[in-house]
Amino acid sequence: MSSNAHEIRPSTAVVALGRPDPEPDGPLNPPIVLSSTFRGSRAPEPGERVYARYANPSWEPLEAAIAALEESETPGLAFASGMAAVSAALSLVPIGGTAVVPSASYNGTIGLARDLAAEGALRLREIDPLDLDAATAALDGADLLWLESPTNPMLDIVDVPALAAAARARGVLVVVDNTFSTPLRQRPLAVGADAVVHSATKFIAGHSDVLLGLVVTRDPELRERLAKRRTLHGGIPGPFEAWLALRGLRTMALRLDRAEETAGELARRLARHPAVSRVRYPGLPHDPGHDRARAQLDGFGAVVSIELAGGAVAAESFVDALDLFTPATSLGGVESLVERRRRHAAEPVEVPESLVRLSIGIEHVEDLWSDLEQGLAGMGSAGASGAPAHTTPSGEYPA
Repeated sequence: MSSNAHEIRPSTAVVALGRPDPEPDGPLNPPIVLSSTFRGSRAPEPGERVYARYANPSWEPLEAAIAALEESETPGLAFASGMAAVSAALSLVPIGGTAVVPSASYNGTIGLARDLAAEGALRLREIDPLDLDAATAALDGADLLWLESPTNPMLDIVDVPALAAAARARGVLVVVDNTFSTPLRQRPLAVGADAVVHSATKFIAGHSDVLLGLVVTRDPELRERLAKRRTLHGGIPGPFEAWLALRGLRTMALRLDRAEETAGELARRLARHPAVSRVRYPGLPHDPGHDRARAQLDGFGAVVSIELAGGAVAAESFVDALDLFTPATSLGGVESLVERRRRHAAEPVEVPESLVRLSIGIEHVEDLWSDLEQGLAGMGSAGASGAPAHTTPSGEYPA
Protein backbone atom coordinates (compact mmCIF):
# COMPACT_ATOMS: atom_id res chain seq x y z
CA MET A 1 0.00 0.00 0.00
CA SER A 2 1.16 3.59 -0.61
CA SER A 3 2.98 5.64 1.99
CA ASN A 4 -0.17 7.60 2.83
CA ALA A 5 -1.72 4.53 4.50
CA HIS A 6 -1.59 6.33 7.86
CA GLU A 7 -4.00 8.94 6.51
CA ILE A 8 -6.89 6.50 6.16
CA ARG A 9 -8.91 5.15 9.06
CA PRO A 10 -7.97 1.76 10.52
CA SER A 11 -11.30 0.24 9.48
CA THR A 12 -10.39 1.11 5.88
CA ALA A 13 -6.77 0.07 6.27
CA VAL A 14 -7.67 -3.53 7.17
CA VAL A 15 -9.39 -3.80 3.79
CA ALA A 16 -6.72 -2.03 1.75
CA LEU A 17 -3.43 -3.24 3.26
CA GLY A 18 -1.51 -6.26 2.01
CA ARG A 19 -2.74 -6.07 -1.59
CA PRO A 20 -0.51 -6.87 -4.60
CA ASP A 21 0.89 -3.98 -6.60
CA PRO A 22 -1.75 -2.77 -9.06
CA GLU A 23 -1.26 -3.92 -12.63
CA PRO A 24 -3.60 -4.73 -15.51
CA ASP A 25 -5.11 -8.21 -15.10
CA GLY A 26 -3.24 -8.61 -11.82
CA PRO A 27 -4.89 -10.41 -8.89
CA LEU A 28 -6.80 -8.37 -6.31
CA ASN A 29 -5.62 -10.71 -3.55
CA PRO A 30 -2.12 -12.08 -2.98
CA PRO A 31 -1.80 -15.69 -4.12
CA ILE A 32 -0.97 -18.67 -1.94
CA VAL A 33 2.54 -19.81 -2.83
CA LEU A 34 3.00 -23.51 -2.15
CA SER A 35 6.70 -24.07 -2.63
CA SER A 36 9.35 -25.31 -0.23
CA THR A 37 12.20 -23.71 -2.16
CA PHE A 38 12.87 -20.94 -4.68
CA ARG A 39 15.08 -20.55 -7.71
CA GLY A 40 18.32 -18.93 -6.71
CA SER A 41 21.25 -17.20 -8.31
CA ARG A 42 24.80 -18.55 -8.22
CA ALA A 43 25.62 -16.03 -5.52
CA PRO A 44 22.48 -15.30 -3.46
CA GLU A 45 21.74 -11.60 -3.14
CA PRO A 46 20.45 -9.96 0.05
CA GLY A 47 16.69 -10.34 0.21
CA GLU A 48 16.49 -13.51 -1.87
CA ARG A 49 14.05 -15.99 -0.37
CA VAL A 50 16.18 -19.05 -1.14
CA TYR A 51 14.17 -21.48 1.01
CA ALA A 52 10.64 -21.41 2.43
CA ARG A 53 11.80 -21.53 6.04
CA TYR A 54 13.47 -18.15 5.50
CA ALA A 55 10.62 -16.35 3.74
CA ASN A 56 7.48 -16.94 1.76
CA PRO A 57 5.56 -14.46 -0.43
CA SER A 58 2.34 -15.62 1.25
CA TRP A 59 3.56 -14.35 4.64
CA GLU A 60 4.75 -10.98 3.45
CA PRO A 61 1.40 -9.22 2.76
CA LEU A 62 0.16 -10.13 6.23
CA GLU A 63 3.43 -9.02 7.81
CA ALA A 64 3.25 -5.69 5.99
CA ALA A 65 -0.40 -5.17 6.93
CA ILE A 66 0.01 -5.83 10.65
CA ALA A 67 3.06 -3.56 10.79
CA ALA A 68 1.14 -0.69 9.20
CA LEU A 69 -1.76 -1.18 11.61
CA GLU A 70 0.66 -1.14 14.57
CA GLU A 71 2.21 2.05 13.13
CA SER A 72 5.57 0.52 12.26
CA GLU A 73 7.52 0.90 9.02
CA THR A 74 9.39 -2.32 9.81
CA PRO A 75 7.57 -5.40 8.50
CA GLY A 76 6.11 -7.73 11.09
CA LEU A 77 6.94 -11.40 11.49
CA ALA A 78 4.46 -14.27 11.20
CA PHE A 79 4.90 -17.39 13.35
CA ALA A 80 3.33 -20.84 13.46
CA SER A 81 1.20 -19.96 16.49
CA GLY A 82 0.70 -17.32 19.12
CA MET A 83 2.91 -19.35 21.47
CA ALA A 84 5.66 -19.50 18.85
CA ALA A 85 5.52 -15.69 18.78
CA VAL A 86 5.58 -15.56 22.60
CA SER A 87 8.56 -17.94 22.67
CA ALA A 88 10.48 -15.82 20.17
CA ALA A 89 9.79 -12.65 22.15
CA LEU A 90 10.94 -14.23 25.42
CA SER A 91 14.12 -15.35 23.66
CA LEU A 92 15.12 -11.67 23.65
CA VAL A 93 16.10 -12.19 27.29
CA PRO A 94 19.80 -13.17 27.31
CA ILE A 95 20.75 -16.47 28.93
CA GLY A 96 20.74 -15.83 32.67
CA GLY A 97 19.01 -12.49 32.18
CA THR A 98 15.91 -11.32 34.01
CA ALA A 99 12.35 -11.21 32.73
CA VAL A 100 9.61 -9.33 34.58
CA VAL A 101 6.26 -11.01 33.90
CA PRO A 102 2.85 -10.60 35.57
CA SER A 103 1.83 -13.65 37.61
CA ALA A 104 -1.68 -13.52 36.16
CA SER A 105 -0.58 -13.40 32.53
CA TYR A 106 -2.05 -15.69 29.91
CA ASN A 107 -1.25 -19.17 31.23
CA GLY A 108 0.89 -20.14 28.23
CA THR A 109 3.08 -17.07 28.68
CA ILE A 110 3.65 -17.40 32.42
CA GLY A 111 3.95 -21.17 32.03
CA LEU A 112 6.74 -20.80 29.48
CA ALA A 113 8.48 -18.13 31.56
CA ARG A 114 8.41 -20.41 34.61
CA ASP A 115 9.74 -23.34 32.58
CA LEU A 116 12.60 -21.21 31.26
CA ALA A 117 13.39 -20.08 34.80
CA ALA A 118 13.35 -23.67 36.08
CA GLU A 119 15.79 -24.65 33.33
CA GLY A 120 18.12 -21.77 34.24
CA ALA A 121 17.62 -19.97 30.95
CA LEU A 122 16.43 -16.81 32.70
CA ARG A 123 15.60 -15.35 36.09
CA LEU A 124 11.93 -14.58 36.56
CA ARG A 125 10.41 -11.79 38.62
CA GLU A 126 6.65 -12.13 38.85
CA ILE A 127 4.67 -8.95 39.44
CA ASP A 128 1.20 -7.55 39.86
CA PRO A 129 1.21 -4.96 37.05
CA LEU A 130 -1.56 -2.99 38.77
CA ASP A 131 0.84 -2.22 41.64
CA LEU A 132 2.77 0.44 39.76
CA ASP A 133 5.36 1.11 42.47
CA ALA A 134 6.23 -2.56 43.03
CA ALA A 135 6.24 -3.30 39.30
CA THR A 136 8.56 -0.36 38.66
CA ALA A 137 10.94 -1.46 41.43
CA ALA A 138 11.10 -4.94 39.87
CA LEU A 139 12.52 -3.42 36.67
CA ASP A 140 15.88 -2.55 38.25
CA GLY A 141 18.51 -4.76 36.60
CA ALA A 142 15.96 -6.52 34.40
CA ASP A 143 16.25 -7.23 30.68
CA LEU A 144 12.62 -7.54 29.56
CA LEU A 145 9.20 -6.48 30.79
CA TRP A 146 6.17 -8.43 29.57
CA LEU A 147 2.73 -6.84 29.66
CA GLU A 148 -0.76 -7.61 28.45
CA SER A 149 -3.69 -5.24 28.69
CA PRO A 150 -6.52 -6.06 29.04
CA THR A 151 -5.24 -9.10 30.90
CA ASN A 152 -6.40 -12.63 30.08
CA PRO A 153 -8.88 -13.53 31.55
CA MET A 154 -9.19 -10.97 34.38
CA LEU A 155 -9.60 -8.01 31.98
CA ASP A 156 -7.53 -5.70 34.17
CA ILE A 157 -6.27 -2.55 32.45
CA VAL A 158 -2.56 -1.99 32.97
CA ASP A 159 -0.93 1.44 32.80
CA VAL A 160 1.12 0.53 29.73
CA PRO A 161 2.53 4.04 29.04
CA ALA A 162 3.77 4.47 32.62
CA LEU A 163 5.38 1.04 32.87
CA ALA A 164 6.88 1.30 29.38
CA ALA A 165 8.42 4.65 30.29
CA ALA A 166 9.84 3.24 33.52
CA ALA A 167 11.29 0.28 31.65
CA ARG A 168 12.85 2.33 28.87
CA ALA A 169 14.44 4.65 31.44
CA ARG A 170 16.24 1.56 32.78
CA GLY A 171 17.14 0.11 29.38
CA VAL A 172 14.60 -2.71 29.71
CA LEU A 173 12.91 -4.07 26.59
CA VAL A 174 9.10 -3.91 26.67
CA VAL A 175 6.90 -6.52 24.98
CA VAL A 176 3.11 -6.12 24.98
CA ASP A 177 0.66 -8.88 24.11
CA ASN A 178 -1.99 -6.96 22.14
CA THR A 179 -4.19 -9.94 21.27
CA PHE A 180 -7.29 -8.79 23.18
CA SER A 181 -7.29 -5.20 21.92
CA THR A 182 -5.89 -5.64 18.40
CA PRO A 183 -4.28 -2.61 16.72
CA LEU A 184 -7.79 -1.28 16.09
CA ARG A 185 -8.12 -0.50 19.81
CA GLN A 186 -4.54 -0.07 21.05
CA ARG A 187 -1.11 0.50 19.52
CA PRO A 188 1.53 -0.15 22.18
CA LEU A 189 4.52 0.77 19.99
CA ALA A 190 3.24 4.35 19.99
CA VAL A 191 3.44 4.54 23.80
CA GLY A 192 6.89 3.04 24.26
CA ALA A 193 6.73 -0.71 23.70
CA ASP A 194 9.63 -2.28 21.79
CA ALA A 195 7.62 -5.19 20.41
CA VAL A 196 3.99 -6.25 20.14
CA VAL A 197 2.79 -9.86 20.08
CA HIS A 198 -0.49 -11.16 18.68
CA SER A 199 -2.16 -14.51 18.66
CA ALA A 200 -3.56 -13.96 15.17
CA THR A 201 -5.60 -17.10 15.80
CA LYS A 202 -8.03 -14.82 17.65
CA PHE A 203 -9.52 -11.55 16.38
CA ILE A 204 -7.21 -11.10 13.39
CA ALA A 205 -8.05 -14.37 11.63
CA GLY A 206 -11.41 -14.39 13.36
CA HIS A 207 -12.97 -17.68 12.26
CA SER A 208 -11.52 -20.30 14.65
CA ASP A 209 -9.74 -22.08 11.80
CA VAL A 210 -6.15 -20.78 11.97
CA LEU A 211 -3.18 -21.13 14.32
CA LEU A 212 -0.83 -18.20 13.73
CA GLY A 213 1.19 -15.65 15.69
CA LEU A 214 2.60 -12.23 14.84
CA VAL A 215 5.32 -9.99 16.25
CA VAL A 216 5.83 -6.34 15.29
CA THR A 217 8.68 -4.00 16.22
CA ARG A 218 9.89 -0.65 14.91
CA ASP A 219 13.53 -1.66 15.43
CA PRO A 220 15.06 -3.39 12.36
CA GLU A 221 17.83 -4.93 14.50
CA LEU A 222 15.30 -6.38 16.92
CA ARG A 223 13.31 -7.73 14.00
CA GLU A 224 16.42 -9.43 12.66
CA ARG A 225 16.98 -11.16 15.99
CA LEU A 226 13.40 -12.41 16.01
CA ALA A 227 13.59 -13.50 12.37
CA LYS A 228 16.76 -15.46 13.09
CA ARG A 229 14.97 -17.18 15.96
CA ARG A 230 12.07 -18.09 13.67
CA THR A 231 14.37 -19.47 10.98
CA LEU A 232 16.61 -21.53 13.26
CA HIS A 233 13.86 -22.84 15.54
CA GLY A 234 11.46 -23.51 12.70
CA GLY A 235 8.38 -21.76 14.09
CA ILE A 236 7.18 -20.73 10.65
CA PRO A 237 3.54 -20.48 9.53
CA GLY A 238 2.13 -22.33 6.57
CA PRO A 239 1.35 -20.18 3.51
CA PHE A 240 -2.33 -21.18 3.61
CA GLU A 241 -2.63 -20.15 7.27
CA ALA A 242 -1.06 -16.77 6.50
CA TRP A 243 -3.46 -16.29 3.59
CA LEU A 244 -6.45 -17.16 5.80
CA ALA A 245 -5.30 -14.73 8.48
CA LEU A 246 -5.00 -11.93 5.94
CA ARG A 247 -8.47 -12.75 4.63
CA GLY A 248 -9.80 -12.63 8.18
CA LEU A 249 -8.13 -9.27 8.74
CA ARG A 250 -10.33 -7.76 6.00
CA THR A 251 -13.45 -8.04 8.18
CA MET A 252 -11.87 -7.50 11.59
CA ALA A 253 -13.20 -3.96 12.02
CA LEU A 254 -16.77 -5.04 11.30
CA ARG A 255 -16.53 -8.15 13.48
CA LEU A 256 -14.93 -6.33 16.38
CA ASP A 257 -17.37 -3.40 16.26
CA ARG A 258 -20.37 -5.75 16.30
CA ALA A 259 -18.99 -8.03 19.01
CA GLU A 260 -17.86 -5.12 21.18
CA GLU A 261 -21.27 -3.44 21.03
CA THR A 262 -22.93 -6.70 22.03
CA ALA A 263 -20.36 -7.36 24.78
CA GLY A 264 -21.10 -3.99 26.37
CA GLU A 265 -24.83 -4.61 26.40
CA LEU A 266 -24.46 -8.13 27.81
CA ALA A 267 -22.06 -6.87 30.48
CA ARG A 268 -24.59 -4.27 31.61
CA ARG A 269 -27.37 -6.86 31.85
CA LEU A 270 -25.18 -9.43 33.60
CA ALA A 271 -24.13 -6.82 36.18
CA ARG A 272 -27.79 -6.60 37.27
CA HIS A 273 -28.33 -10.36 37.58
CA PRO A 274 -28.44 -11.70 41.17
CA ALA A 275 -26.62 -14.94 40.26
CA VAL A 276 -23.57 -12.99 39.04
CA SER A 277 -21.30 -11.77 41.83
CA ARG A 278 -18.99 -9.75 39.56
CA VAL A 279 -18.72 -8.68 35.95
CA ARG A 280 -15.26 -7.89 34.66
CA TYR A 281 -15.52 -5.59 31.63
CA PRO A 282 -13.64 -2.29 31.29
CA GLY A 283 -16.58 -0.70 29.48
CA LEU A 284 -18.66 -0.67 32.68
CA PRO A 285 -18.37 2.68 34.50
CA HIS A 286 -17.89 0.94 37.86
CA ASP A 287 -15.11 -1.32 36.58
CA PRO A 288 -11.77 -0.51 38.31
CA GLY A 289 -10.06 -0.16 34.94
CA HIS A 290 -12.73 1.94 33.25
CA ASP A 291 -11.04 5.35 33.41
CA ARG A 292 -7.69 3.94 32.33
CA ALA A 293 -9.34 2.03 29.48
CA ARG A 294 -11.02 5.22 28.26
CA ALA A 295 -7.63 6.94 28.26
CA GLN A 296 -5.65 4.13 26.59
CA LEU A 297 -8.07 2.25 24.34
CA ASP A 298 -10.23 3.09 21.37
CA GLY A 299 -12.85 0.57 22.52
CA PHE A 300 -13.50 -1.85 25.37
CA GLY A 301 -13.25 -5.15 23.51
CA ALA A 302 -15.40 -8.21 22.95
CA VAL A 303 -14.49 -10.36 25.97
CA VAL A 304 -16.50 -10.34 29.20
CA SER A 305 -15.54 -12.29 32.31
CA ILE A 306 -18.06 -13.02 35.04
CA GLU A 307 -17.88 -14.61 38.47
CA LEU A 308 -20.81 -16.75 39.61
CA ALA A 309 -22.15 -16.44 43.14
CA GLY A 310 -22.37 -20.23 43.52
CA GLY A 311 -18.65 -20.93 43.01
CA ALA A 312 -16.91 -23.34 40.64
CA VAL A 313 -19.66 -25.96 40.50
CA ALA A 314 -22.29 -23.32 39.73
CA ALA A 315 -20.01 -21.96 37.01
CA GLU A 316 -19.70 -25.43 35.45
CA SER A 317 -23.49 -25.85 35.59
CA PHE A 318 -23.94 -22.46 33.96
CA VAL A 319 -21.67 -23.46 31.07
CA ASP A 320 -23.42 -26.83 30.69
CA ALA A 321 -26.84 -25.14 30.49
CA LEU A 322 -25.92 -22.92 27.51
CA ASP A 323 -26.93 -23.83 23.97
CA LEU A 324 -25.82 -20.96 21.73
CA PHE A 325 -22.49 -20.28 23.44
CA THR A 326 -20.01 -23.03 22.57
CA PRO A 327 -17.99 -24.43 25.51
CA ALA A 328 -14.47 -24.13 24.13
CA THR A 329 -11.19 -22.40 24.74
CA SER A 330 -9.97 -19.51 22.56
CA LEU A 331 -11.69 -16.26 21.66
CA GLY A 332 -12.11 -13.67 18.94
CA GLY A 333 -14.04 -15.79 16.46
CA VAL A 334 -17.39 -15.05 14.82
CA GLU A 335 -19.08 -17.48 17.21
CA SER A 336 -19.54 -16.89 20.94
CA LEU A 337 -17.48 -19.13 23.23
CA VAL A 338 -17.66 -19.77 26.97
CA GLU A 339 -15.23 -21.34 29.42
CA ARG A 340 -14.60 -21.65 33.15
CA ARG A 341 -10.93 -20.84 33.08
CA ARG A 342 -9.82 -22.58 36.28
CA ARG A 343 -10.94 -25.91 34.84
CA HIS A 344 -7.43 -25.83 33.37
CA ALA A 345 -4.85 -26.83 35.96
CA ALA A 346 -2.31 -24.52 34.32
CA GLU A 347 -4.46 -21.42 34.87
CA PRO A 348 -2.86 -18.97 37.37
CA VAL A 349 -4.21 -19.27 40.91
CA GLU A 350 -5.04 -15.56 40.85
CA VAL A 351 -7.98 -16.39 38.57
CA PRO A 352 -11.10 -17.08 40.68
CA GLU A 353 -12.51 -20.61 40.55
CA SER A 354 -15.93 -19.27 39.57
CA LEU A 355 -14.67 -17.04 36.75
CA VAL A 356 -16.24 -17.72 33.36
CA ARG A 357 -14.79 -16.06 30.25
CA LEU A 358 -17.23 -15.12 27.52
CA SER A 359 -15.87 -14.41 24.05
CA ILE A 360 -18.67 -12.55 22.31
CA GLY A 361 -19.23 -13.25 18.63
CA ILE A 362 -21.37 -11.60 16.00
CA GLU A 363 -24.71 -13.27 16.78
CA HIS A 364 -27.77 -11.15 17.62
CA VAL A 365 -27.54 -9.68 21.11
CA GLU A 366 -31.03 -10.83 22.12
CA ASP A 367 -30.31 -14.43 21.16
CA LEU A 368 -27.13 -14.38 23.21
CA TRP A 369 -28.91 -12.82 26.17
CA SER A 370 -31.66 -15.44 26.05
CA ASP A 371 -28.99 -18.12 26.16
CA LEU A 372 -27.23 -16.49 29.12
CA GLU A 373 -30.52 -16.16 30.99
CA GLN A 374 -31.15 -19.85 30.34
CA GLY A 375 -27.69 -20.73 31.67
CA LEU A 376 -28.10 -18.62 34.80
CA ALA A 377 -31.50 -20.16 35.48
CA GLY A 378 -30.10 -23.63 34.85
CA MET A 379 -27.54 -23.35 37.65
CA GLY A 380 -30.22 -24.13 40.22
CA SER A 381 -28.64 -25.20 43.49
CA ALA A 382 -25.49 -26.54 41.85
CA GLY A 383 -23.28 -24.29 43.93
CA ALA A 384 -24.33 -26.06 47.11
CA SER A 385 -23.93 -29.60 45.81
CA GLY A 386 -20.30 -29.98 46.72
CA ALA A 387 -19.61 -31.92 43.52
CA PRO A 388 -16.06 -31.47 42.21
CA ALA A 389 -15.56 -29.19 39.23
CA HIS A 390 -13.93 -30.59 36.10
CA THR A 391 -10.27 -29.78 35.49
CA THR A 392 -7.92 -30.55 32.63
CA PRO A 393 -4.42 -32.05 33.07
CA SER A 394 -1.68 -29.75 34.29
CA GLY A 395 0.28 -30.02 31.05
CA GLU A 396 -2.39 -28.24 29.00
CA TYR A 397 -2.09 -24.52 28.26
CA PRO A 398 -5.37 -23.41 26.66
CA ALA A 399 -5.80 -20.20 24.70
